[in-house]
Amino acid sequence: MNKSFYRENAKKAIADDKLQAAIDLIQDRLGKGILNLWKEKPEMDELRNRVKAAKNKNLKNLDILLAQLADSVEARGGHVFFAETAEEARLYTIELAKRRHVKLVVKGKSMLSAEIKIDQALVDAGIEHWETDLGEYLVQLDEDIPSHIIAPAVHMNREHIGDLLAKRIGMPLSYDPPTLTLAARKALRRKFLKADMGITGCNIAIAETGQVSLVSNEGNIRMAGTMPPIHVALMGMERIVANMQEHKDMLQLLTLGAAMQKISTYVSFNGGPVAEGCPDGPQEFHLIIIDNGRSKILADETFSEILNCIRCGACLNVCPVYGKIGGHSYNRATCSGPIGAVIEPLLNGINAQADLCKGETLCGACLKACPVKNDIPRMLLALREKLAYGDEKWAVEQQNPLEELAFRGVGAAMVSPGLWHTGEKVVRAIMKKKPHQNNMVTAMSGPGRAWTEDRDLPPIAEKSFARLWKEKLENRPLPAEKKEGSSAKDEGEEK
Repeated sequence: MNKSFYRENAKKAIADDKLQAAIDLIQDRLGKGILNLWKEKPEMDELRNRVKAAKNKNLKNLDILLAQLADSVEARGGHVFFAETAEEARLYTIELAKRRHVKLVVKGKSMLSAEIKIDQALVDAGIEHWETDLGEYLVQLDEDIPSHIIAPAVHMNREHIGDLLAKRIGMPLSYDPPTLTLAARKALRRKFLKADMGITGCNIAIAETGQVSLVSNEGNIRMAGTMPPIHVALMGMERIVANMQEHKDMLQLLTLGAAMQKISTYVSFNGGPVAEGCPDGPQEFHLIIIDNGRSKILADETFSEILNCIRCGACLNVCPVYGKIGGHSYNRATCSGPIGAVIEPLLNGINAQADLCKGETLCGACLKACPVKNDIPRMLLALREKLAYGDEKWAVEQQNPLEELAFRGVGAAMVSPGLWHTGEKVVRAIMKKKPHQNNMVTAMSGPGRAWTEDRDLPPIAEKSFARLWKEKLENRPLPAEKKEGSSAKDEGEEK
């Protein structure tokens, strides 16, 4: 992967006024809203702690819960397949589609489907497929990728969308949001009626009941899971709770974190083929439980906490980095923002995604906003440590040996005044030879170039604070000597 991709696209995003306005809007409304909610309703802290404790408990007992979930789904007449890799998940889906002579697939919004690259597999198999979430549908028409977990088309304005729909589905040109939405709805309704298979994700799976719950505000996921004769649900193996009470708690946090809603407009439960006498539902239900690197994360105490993520997007809505560079800057990863900066390196290679975990500010806003209190800053630091020194377990190569050497040199200088002052003199002499403007260094070479590409650098002062303070004390006039006998006089007055 091109290591400069992150920086290049970040610069483009910062210069995009329309994108900045769109992200400002969502962060101002949802980001501030979730922070204020946790602050103004301290009783919510108990719910957050309860869900976090349940998630931790379930991760420790994941094998038992997954076995129970599989048994419960099969008891309902559904099929369960455990996929160790993305390739296994793709093969199962494509082979099923071929056996059932599937020609058209409709998809409910699923980040996991993007992670395992199911879209390209469908294309390669000659199977037509359509996203049915409005934002995802627009992104697909634009041959783009989502830029936000919850609002995939946040980077598009209505003028862009109007031009896109006029070009791709042939509607009369309009920039009126209701008109645009209605046109997309009509186009998608025809897809639903013809679809042979529906593919969705899984927000939460309930081991006790053998069901997966699907959350949306548009109703498209419910239609994708009930109208086609075959429903395939893709589930990350960590997205599981033990029972309905845990589901209730987690659902409440998910909808609050995602959109400041007490509950989403649609919450659907799927776990098997349509029951006898029921008019709506698939003839077949297939649950694909996917590992794809999650077992390795689970086995690492440093990073297993990230599997508690409920994919609400709250961290994106408060992150100052995401707020400036948008989702596409994150190397076009499945997940962007703080969650992406941790999960993407762990799933796809820490060296390959080094820019993501090194690009965040560590300000802690994501930790404050996260409904399950994931300590993302801690995990970002852990990833940076592996990049700094290398790590055999995660197959991380030391990213910059010279950087380690430089910091060791600085560390040695900090405990040696003579070495420190020598270093000061050398750097000061170098900076004097560099271009200046308004008493600021405007261009450095070597490692310093990265700093001065975007900002000026204050020069090292001619004299250090310690030196100035020493000179101040040396030049300070001594107090006048007290006259002889003054002490006795003073003592008498005191008496």
